[in-house]
Amino acid sequence: MNHNTPITRRPAPLGSRIGTTGRAERLASAEQLRAQGVPAAEVAAHCGPGGWQQLLPGVFLLQPGPPTSEDRLRAALLYARRTGAVPTQGPEAMITGLAALTLHRFSSAPPLTALDRIDVLVPRTRRLRSTGWVRIVRAPESPEPVELTDLPVAPVARALADAVSGLSDAETVRRLLTEAVRGGHCEPATVVRELSRARLLTRPHVVDAVDALLVEGRALSEERLYEMVREFGLPDPLWNVDLRLPGGPHLGGVDAYWPDQAVAVELDTRAPRQDDDALWSEYTRKREHLERLGITVVHLTPRKLREARDQQATVVRTALMASPDRQPAAYVVVLPR
Repeated sequence: MNHNTPITRRPAPLGSRIGTTGRAERLASAEQLRAQGVPAAEVAAHCGPGGWQQLLPGVFLLQPGPPTSEDRLRAALLYARRTGAVPTQGPEAMITGLAALTLHRFSSAPPLTALDRIDVLVPRTRRLRSTGWVRIVRAPESPEPVELTDLPVAPVARALADAVSGLSDAETVRRLLTEAVRGGHCEPATVVRELSRARLLTRPHVVDAVDALLVEGRALSEERLYEMVREFGLPDPLWNVDLRLPGGPHLGGVDAYWPDQAVAVELDTRAPRQDDDALWSEYTRKREHLERLGITVVHLTPRKLREARDQQATVVRTALMASPDRQPAAYVVVLPR
């Protein structure tokens, strides 16, 4: 505690009484103080001009002066971890929403000093209410938090969903979702899955942002596919083509095609949407039709291209090298897509 704090009744040094040092010594909950022998009357005596401050119900700043952004984050977590809740397994509380995205270093998220609200994610069974500048967000299943600046923080996709739930500005939502993908934080499908789980895909401005996100995600995946072919010395394919039977029906588009080896690569950039089953059925039918014609279809996901590009290059190379051992494929017409 600051030794210049004017307090008429001073307990023993606070660090020795609540067992904390450094930054954590700035804050304490009523339960922590009581457990270390600081009764409510003594806490009240310390509070006032130039003394301790009650930031939230049962949470005290043990310093004079305005709280820092870190004080507010830690105070929000202390409030969310108060005793009296139903015991739960897993993480008790973590920062989510815009504050979490700021901690994840999103340039499109506002600085912590500009936030008038901090979202805290807690298990559904916690008996807590939003209060002051803390909004309590409940989750049926809490994700595993990421530790940033010694704080438990929700992973990007979950933090995005919680942030978007409180935003009505379409441009802000679009910037946040785009940065999540472009910055390599997560894949579009992961983001859309969380938005769907939070029942946000009925909001028109969110749907528009998701459409832009999927376009962004496909462009990024295509660029990674180009880089994989160049980096690992694979033969140059025909890019983004449609396949047709001569004088017959359209077989479908593929992202890369090696006609001499009859090998096609298709990126699965689908996202979980209400019509996902229909899209998957259509994709499966196309793949099975091509394979019946003797064309090998290699299925790649954006995540595989991002996290294991060398392995995916090996899969494609193996398919190309195995072509002489297969029955000749049917002749197909290749058209630009």
